[in-house]
Amino acid sequence: MTDFPASRVLRIPAVSRVEGETALRLLVQDGTVTEAHLAIYEPPRFFEAFLRGRAHTEPPDLTSRICGICPVAYQMSACRAIEDACGVTVDGQLAALRRLLYCGEWIESQTLHIHMLHAPDFLGHHDVIGLSRTHREHVERGLRLKQAGNAVVELLGGRAIHPVNVRLGGFHRTPTRSRLRPLAERLRAALDDAWDTLCWVAGFDFPDAECDADLFALAESSTYAIESGVPTVLPYGEPVRPRGFPLREFNDHVAETQVAHSSALHARLDGRRHLTGALARWAISGHLLSPLALEAAREAGLDAPPGRRPGTPGVAVGTVCRNPYRSILVRAVEVLYAVEEALRIIDAYERPEHPFVEVPPCAGTGHGATEAPRGLLYHRYVLDASGRIADARLVPPTAQNQAAIEEDLRRTVQACLDRGESTDEELARVCERAVRNHDPCISCSAHFLELDIRRTHAAGQ
Repeated sequence: MTDFPASRVLRIPAVSRVEGETALRLLVQDGTVTEAHLAIYEPPRFFEAFLRGRAHTEPPDLTSRICGICPVAYQMSACRAIEDACGVTVDGQLAALRRLLYCGEWIESQTLHIHMLHAPDFLGHHDVIGLSRTHREHVERGLRLKQAGNAVVELLGGRAIHPVNVRLGGFHRTPTRSRLRPLAERLRAALDDAWDTLCWVAGFDFPDAECDADLFALAESSTYAIESGVPTVLPYGEPVRPRGFPLREFNDHVAETQVAHSSALHARLDGRRHLTGALARWAISGHLLSPLALEAAREAGLDAPPGRRPGTPGVAVGTVCRNPYRSILVRAVEVLYAVEEALRIIDAYERPEHPFVEVPPCAGTGHGATEAPRGLLYHRYVLDASGRIADARLVPPTAQNQAAIEEDLRRTVQACLDRGESTDEELARVCERAVRNHDPCISCSAHFLELDIRRTHAAGQ
């Protein structure tokens, strides 16, 4: 970035609670924030490139290595895309087990964000270590919840991180009912912890804010979308009328471009900023949560979401929550729902006769998308006649959310300047907090955020 006269640089060399390496650069001219860049400077990882030439059976295992926090999301999106290309549908108890596995990941990942990454911002602590000194019981409860989610992933996936039991068509092995029984006992205790977590989070002080991006999430006709669904958009500034489109048209609507300030691609939905994740899911499908989850949300102070199934005529009745600070509330509701849903699946479980259905190779193009904790994760694979991958495209939620995060940062800092809050410490604090609202998963290695604010003034001022 070009140096400007009378510029001021604020640096935060090591901020925890943000997964990955990133820098924030703000340009302030005469008291106005004219530029806000979330610069992701990690080197490319080339997963799409080295998937080419691989067998169609390999993406579930390979792509799970992209993320140590959400490996199930990558496995499930890969499976759905390859199975779509090969014309195979996985249903019945195998589909239920996949949803159960995904519930485990939702529990552990959302709980990690709530207790370890986000709650310290609301309670005046630098990190979870400080939080544990004043709110020990809450941190311990968060650890119990995360361990419960890990237990689900480990039992079904073979291990808690980068599961090895997932394969095309289902699983290498499926559990017996007796093996699930101890897990159900653990989840029943976790249900109480999830409820207590929501009550705790409901007491936080939420600043006023609004995200002006379109909301984008998968939607099902009769259940809260997790491991499948139709891409659905809730435009900003229009009546609450979600519109969906076939998953095979994803690339016609979501376009990625390279920007000069980041090694990550930026995505636009029909040329507009969009936001995936908890707020989008709540706005589009919140009315399809269980009665228990909806009651808990109401008691926690979340207004009822629009109450109409996507695709039906008319305008939905309800309130769209667009305050990114309140996303922690929605995540807590989703943890409660995931625990309850896991218990429901276990209670109805009958071990399938075969642990998987065959997915023979064939030429074709397949599309798959699931709801990772941070938002919609899309995979597309082109296979040749032998099942070798000719082309791959992976679109993670953080890449889609970057433009919305940058605009949120710009508006947040501008509001601070308008209120006269302009010290390095004040701006650094609000910027870090605004980024963490969206829980970006930049990578799972280092944790750095460098903030660079450059200010210029007109001549003579």
